[in-house]
Amino acid sequence: PSDYPVTFNPEVVAERDYITARLHDDDTRLLDCRSPKEYMGDTKRAARAGHIPGAVNIEWTEAMDPARNLRLRVRDELLRRLEVAGVRPEQEIITYCHTHHRSAHTWLVLKHLGFKRVRGYPGSWSEWGNLPDTPLDEG
Repeated sequence: PSDYPVTFNPEVVAERDYITARLHDDDTRLLDCRSPKEYMGDTKRAARAGHIPGAVNIEWTEAMDPARNLRLRVRDELLRRLEVAGVRPEQEIITYCHTHHRSAHTWLVLKHLGFKRVRGYPGSWSEWGNLPDTPLDEG
């Protein structure tokens, strides 16, 4: 038996309404961690296909280095890839995928890199893509 206290930290979570309110906020960057085919809408895994408006796509596996047994790529390489995609440390970054499993890995990578304001979207595309009224971009 143990006595391990667990608390919920709402500062690391972004729900649908939180994201909707920030869709046109330059200080917030949505990071879609799914495959490029899912992001573009070519692979449909929900009622609707595409991505959240304004989101950029970096597949979660891009953080792993196949030459180093899938360890994380070196810091400078990761930061360059994020910068090319328009993901900057001073922004609030919201990661999502389909069920927040892949994007949870990216959330952890961003925290490892020193990004201060990182949130994950637990509902991810399985929620957003199955709702009839959420905005989306196709392609």
